[in-house]
Amino acid sequence: MLDIRQVYKAYATPQGPLRVLAGVDLRLAAGESLALMGESGSGKSTLLHLAAGLDLPDHGEVRLDGRAISSLSEPRRARLRRERLGLVFQQFHLVPSLDVLDNLRLQARLAGRESPDWTARLVARLGLAGRERHYPEQLSGGQQQRLAIGRALAPRPALLLADEPTGNLDETTAGEVLRLLLELVREAGSALLMVTHSPVVAAPLDRRLRLSHGRLGEAPP
Repeated sequence: MLDIRQVYKAYATPQGPLRVLAGVDLRLAAGESLALMGESGSGKSTLLHLAAGLDLPDHGEVRLDGRAISSLSEPRRARLRRERLGLVFQQFHLVPSLDVLDNLRLQARLAGRESPDWTARLVARLGLAGRERHYPEQLSGGQQQRLAIGRALAPRPALLLADEPTGNLDETTAGEVLRLLLELVREAGSALLMVTHSPVVAAPLDRRLRLSHGRLGEAPP
């Protein structure tokens, strides 16, 4: 599904290049869930952005479904994101002018895979039945994050990329959202790569890797 090979990434700073990734290898199988852990600033989000084709490596290769993302033009990377990826971030990035139902439909329509049955199932599973015509500003933070997760999974993407998806929520709400996320990922048949600094959040996933000093290693259970 996702194959990252010997990826290097550095950023220019006034003090010179700052190397963030130094020869990272990562493989994720279809339907598998993987937690990417590490301290703040360790490069977790950078690696996630490379996996999504939102940024390009300085060296190395990122492949999705056997296609080298890093060799594609930006329009083709954008098309690949629409058709094969789902993205969830700490910030919800919902469309404020669209209600719950239309926010859910948006990504599936862009991917050309809208399913009324799956959309209706998502509304129920997200706990948003009866709120289909509410706008994001009328929802709580937990409801908005659930909606963001549902929107990302509406087209049943091959791969869901999640960057600290519960980071802005209180502990109780975060636990509920995490359980729902993992259940819906399984129901959609998607693989999951999730960035988190929390061992509690990482624990239910199939595998855990830790990013430190630009390299990946096994994280303790």
